[in-house]
Amino acid sequence: MTEFEDPLGPLDPNFAENFRRDMRRPACQLYLVSPLDVGGDFPERLARALDAGPVAAFQFRVKDIDQHAAAALGEPLRAICAERDVAFIVNDDIGLAKRLDADGVHLGQTDGDPREARAQLGPNAQIGVSCHGSRHLAMEAGEAGADYVAFGAFYPTTTKTVEHHAEPVILSWWSTLFEMPCVAIGGITPENAAPLVAAGADFIAASSAVWAGDEVAAIKAFAELLAPAPRSR
Repeated sequence: MTEFEDPLGPLDPNFAENFRRDMRRPACQLYLVSPLDVGGDFPERLARALDAGPVAAFQFRVKDIDQHAAAALGEPLRAICAERDVAFIVNDDIGLAKRLDADGVHLGQTDGDPREARAQLGPNAQIGVSCHGSRHLAMEAGEAGADYVAFGAFYPTTTKTVEHHAEPVILSWWSTLFEMPCVAIGGITPENAAPLVAAGADFIAASSAVWAGDEVAAIKAFAELLAPAPRSR
């Protein structure tokens, strides 16, 4: 068994065919992930993106720089998010999240325990955990006190090397059994997101689909896709 192979085995793909999204759950929302390069004019791009349409959260994701440099890059971005009531989440680094007074932290499987994050960041922090395509890892994250779980990658992505793939049925399974929100991540664009929304994702994570082109147009396209359907009387 590989490290992240699900000991519960594969899900029956027929499960998804019988799944109907629970309309009592909030409408799916956009979870924006930064590119690795957040220097230069990126703060202005972020502000334009957040002003273009509804964004629930922004994840600050930088690699291979020390915490002091990361904090210097992150502080203006945190302020931009705070001004717009967008949750500011730090990727991987509990210490950096605390230093930036972030709204939360997103942890990979080797980035620390949700219990440790809770102890350092406090009861109101939003703590997410990457669970790849594993029901077992997701349930463990819930038991450890995570606030949301992330599944993926669902599609090929250039943002990071894809080692673990997920099928949309895991979103259906999770949202049927658990109230805790789930995030779909990995190669998601306005053109391919609809099946993941229908499958039960509470949040759609996007990065390259926004930052590789016109961020305003991309945010507007996601907003149109994710606009809640009118409720029937």
